[in-house]
Amino acid sequence: MDLQLEGRGAIITGGSRGIGKAIAAALAAEGVDVVLAARTEAPLVATAEEIAQASGRRAIPIVCDTGDDAAVRRMVDQAAAELGRIDILVNNAAKAAGQSAPPTLDTLDEVFWEDMNVKVLGYIRCARAVAPHMRERGWGRIINISGLAARQSAAVVGSIRNVAVAAMAKNLADTLGRDGINVTVVHPGLTVTEATPGVLAARAESTGRPIEEIRAEMFGSNAVRRPIDASDVANVVAFLASPLSVAISGDAIAVGGGVGRAIHY
Repeated sequence: MDLQLEGRGAIITGGSRGIGKAIAAALAAEGVDVVLAARTEAPLVATAEEIAQASGRRAIPIVCDTGDDAAVRRMVDQAAAELGRIDILVNNAAKAAGQSAPPTLDTLDEVFWEDMNVKVLGYIRCARAVAPHMRERGWGRIINISGLAARQSAAVVGSIRNVAVAAMAKNLADTLGRDGINVTVVHPGLTVTEATPGVLAARAESTGRPIEEIRAEMFGSNAVRRPIDASDVANVVAFLASPLSVAISGDAIAVGGGVGRAIHY
């Protein structure tokens, strides 16, 4: 299937590693020139070089903290100047979640506001900055990486921020749809990335259990009975970034391999 992405330009925030890196690689493989934005320069530059070499497309690293509005605007201005166009935004920059203990009620305030500023307001800042470029061309795709904590309890900040991202996306979809801009949400579940071996090793050491036993426990509860890795998520995002996804806007797509028993309709 031709995703009709050749020659387009994309920004991927949180693009230096994990799911963001996989998304950038998948888009570049489809012929997209990509800007990777993240806070730490060294891994950002290394990832951009790796993607450019593998794909033959332009991969431009731009250091940016999406928790700062001025930094976001500078990043988008530079991206537009470098690429000559911004067709796709993948909002992915967020504080890491899921591997540490949730905050207690006593520490919730500080954790909550920092998390919401980066993930929810950060996504809004990026969407707000790219929207004029997409409106000018009459076409665009904004994909927001959220997470399946939106559909379950156990991590109060994770649940709130991910629900907020979904609510934001529907509102943006309704606002921007008339300009040819589709806005969607992707909810990954537990996903294998380059950080996973270290996480497994740390848990094995702390519990005295075999790594394979821990891996089976972590990844064996979904419907497809295999781990979902970052490239699986990236393949879904690449489709949502394409013109072929025109029928999907304002909605959330779960990419956890069918984890959970709840029915969402």
